[in-house]
Amino acid sequence: MRSRNPLEIILLIIIILLLSCEVRVNSLRDNSVKEKMVLDLSGKWKFRLGDDISWKEKNIDDSNWEKIYVPSPWENQGFQGYNGYAWYRASFKLSKDLSDNQLYLILGYVDDVDQTFINGKLIGLAGGFPPNYRTAYDAFRKYYIPKEYLNKDGENIIAVRVYDNELDGGIISGKIGLYISGDVIEPDINLSGIWDFRTGDDSLFLKEKIDDIKTTKLMVPAHWDIQGYQDYDGFAWYKKSFVVPKKYEGENMILLLGKIDDIDQTFVNGVLVGSTGNWNFKDIPKEFNKYDEYKIVRAYSVPAKILKPGAENTVVVRVYDGYRDGGIYEGPVGLITVDNYLKKNRGIQSN
Repeated sequence: MRSRNPLEIILLIIIILLLSCEVRVNSLRDNSVKEKMVLDLSGKWKFRLGDDISWKEKNIDDSNWEKIYVPSPWENQGFQGYNGYAWYRASFKLSKDLSDNQLYLILGYVDDVDQTFINGKLIGLAGGFPPNYRTAYDAFRKYYIPKEYLNKDGENIIAVRVYDNELDGGIISGKIGLYISGDVIEPDINLSGIWDFRTGDDSLFLKEKIDDIKTTKLMVPAHWDIQGYQDYDGFAWYKKSFVVPKKYEGENMILLLGKIDDIDQTFVNGVLVGSTGNWNFKDIPKEFNKYDEYKIVRAYSVPAKILKPGAENTVVVRVYDGYRDGGIYEGPVGLITVDNYLKKNRGIQSN
């Protein structure tokens, strides 16, 4: 066997490194592995340049809109050089065997910013629209669809508002469709959606009314980094007000918060109901990226005596992020009775 010269060895090492990098990138980008596609939504979608928030509504007349293929940059379909706002719309019907499943919409990668609606209801967003523009071209869009937003017996409309700042624009890549996941517990009271948000560490967020505190609105679940707070590490607070229907009076419940990056302390009506991670630190941990709290699914017990059926309640989440992405980033998010939680857990384990 002939010996290899130094140049051949160097070239071989470079090839191996490039192949390993490609495998790693593909594994990072393929975020849909855990889900099963139940409806392929790739193909011709209705499309219109411009921006009108009424285009999110289910019953608008879109009969004269253009049609372009999804996923693919709009530059490849007759709109070369266009930067700005545009909207996509598509319709689907649910088969009876899907109507009771927890569904997710996967849009893959959108260049640069999007807001996505089902039947006029916001289910997800990434990036920041002007004047606070922030690209999210590299953020994978996987949006949880609350069951109450869906029409089980007829047509459903997906509307996607997109802003492109430069180069390619639109819904550009990915396996676009509706997906189900067998290991997701659907809450009885859905709390995903828009929450009040504030960076820094201010316990005034625990007050019932926060009119005197400057806040922004963020989508939950979704990393704050794709919503205008890219590369922010440190403290932040989330707050959501909600009403508990009177039928849950006397019920002990579980608060589902999905996954949080990195650690949290969670309060319901001002009472601490759960915490994940070590909060006994004075300085930022030097090697926070080695911790695994961001992988832990949060499910906190909420005794019946804490809740106020028929009245406004609040959930407040104090978060500390020490490395890379931060915030409440994966669902489901909401309240479920203890009995239903146990039943659905047993159902998942038996599958």
